[in-house]
Amino acid sequence: MSFLIKMRKSVMTIVKVMIVVAMTLGFIAVWYNCYSETIYSLRGNWVVLFSYLFLFILFAELYGGFHVGINRLHEIIYSLSLSAFFSNVLMYMELSLIARRLVPPIPFIGGVLYQIGVICIGSYCANTIYFRLYAPRKMLAVFSDDDEGRAIVRKMAKIPARFAVERGVSVNRSSTEEIKQLIDRYEAVLLCEFNKEQKNELLHYCYSHRKRIYILPSSTDVIIRNADQIQIVDTPLLMCHNRGLRPEQELVKRFFDLLISAVGIALTSPIMLITAVAIKLCDRGPVLFKQNRVTKDGKIFNVLKFRSMVVDAEKNGAQKAVNDDDRITPVGKIIRPCRLDELPQLFNVLRGDMSLVGPRPERVENVYDYVRKYPDFDLRHRVKGGLTGYAQVYGKYNTSPEDKLKLDLIYIEQYSIFMDMKLLLMTVKILFMKESTEGFDENAPKRQ
Repeated sequence: MSFLIKMRKSVMTIVKVMIVVAMTLGFIAVWYNCYSETIYSLRGNWVVLFSYLFLFILFAELYGGFHVGINRLHEIIYSLSLSAFFSNVLMYMELSLIARRLVPPIPFIGGVLYQIGVICIGSYCANTIYFRLYAPRKMLAVFSDDDEGRAIVRKMAKIPARFAVERGVSVNRSSTEEIKQLIDRYEAVLLCEFNKEQKNELLHYCYSHRKRIYILPSSTDVIIRNADQIQIVDTPLLMCHNRGLRPEQELVKRFFDLLISAVGIALTSPIMLITAVAIKLCDRGPVLFKQNRVTKDGKIFNVLKFRSMVVDAEKNGAQKAVNDDDRITPVGKIIRPCRLDELPQLFNVLRGDMSLVGPRPERVENVYDYVRKYPDFDLRHRVKGGLTGYAQVYGKYNTSPEDKLKLDLIYIEQYSIFMDMKLLLMTVKILFMKESTEGFDENAPKRQ
């Protein structure tokens, strides 16, 4: 076992390769046995084979299907299954082009079912092997007496196979020297947000004593992380461009917004029509719900949504949706989890109020409240608000304002048209993930 632990990276690579090989063999079996008219003499077959390999690995990497030990087991299975589905859909189209007709889809469906079985078994085995080889390090959490520090500790505690948070210590109740003595007893340390001088001292201590370090970053940390390193003679410097999107990037982004939103409206118009009729028949109320939101440079616009709550849902003032919210209509309970209520925002994108990808525009009253509590929150408005975004893909509906800010800053600082394409494809993944639409917990502690 000790030898395997030393070779654990290689072992995990072999396990992942075995999953890919099993998936590819499933495709080859379907291809050779059911689509003989698409088989070439020699070289063409390699093109088809590498097409499948390329597509499956591309989608698996995009959706995090190979993130064993990082994502939870059901997320890995879901990601790989989604990768198999899209890969096979595209390969079905490729084989139909080769055959010059639509080939029967039934064998492909059978092949996908086989692959899902392989994914379930392979993911379970890979997950089990990973946690046998990578035992969680005993961890000390260092935080101040605030909800943010406790929140991240609670999140880590929900994943005991990865994080063994055995003790927490408050910097407000213990001296730096006492915390250092505690650090000596643990293999890893979580440093949350607290006094920067003290945090830097503890960071240096952990680094010099070879402790694994987990850091809860501030918005400033996120900005610095994306800076370019330059050198003035023999002195290293970090340069933050601080320029937002360049004019050519904005032009390309707007072109894709117009193209994809127009195509999206055309393709989803039957769904939007059915949804509109269902809402009207449900309670005879208005189909659309309009709400003031804040976008680039603080501009206010009306966002369009299909109404998923009762007509007088906010008669007592603005309220966030919570789990099992009794204001949600029967139709709303169907369209909200699938995000169908967001479809009218394609018209906002077409009109130029929003972009397809960007920080999710917040309500005016929420922005005032968040900026008052977290002044850096206004940094999200350096780019146009989006239908989907980094915080929507990697966060949840009830992600805290601080975490939304950090996630959106990552997007702003790392922006590229390829990131937009990736986030659009990633949005498909989260449509059916319950966590992404999870409401606010009424019993969760509120930050004052």
